[in-house]
Amino acid sequence: MKTKTKTTSSDLARRFQALADEKRLRIVDILRDGEHCVCDLTEALDVGQSLLSFHLKTLKDAGLVSDRRDGRWVHYSLVPDAVAELEAMLGVLRADASSCVAGGGSCCG
Repeated sequence: MKTKTKTTSSDLARRFQALADEKRLRIVDILRDGEHCVCDLTEALDVGQSLLSFHLKTLKDAGLVSDRRDGRWVHYSLVPDAVAELEAMLGVLRADASSCVAGGGSCCG
């Protein structure tokens, strides 16, 4: 049985850093609709396999994507729990920002 571990600040930072690149954001956007073969990603992004592999490794190391081998092909998909953790963090930030605005912008007293 797999146990869920708590996401640390460094985990979140690594995930946000991985998203701080236009090509990686495009990869994540493409993967929103489900799993894709690396050959499809290469074509969609119009990049060489070497550069795409670098970006996919960055996303995988950050825990944002997973891969699955099928013969000689590799298929990539988003990791739902990782995306949910980013959404939760952004939700907290949005709520905090809203409460500052609602309180007249005087968050610090």
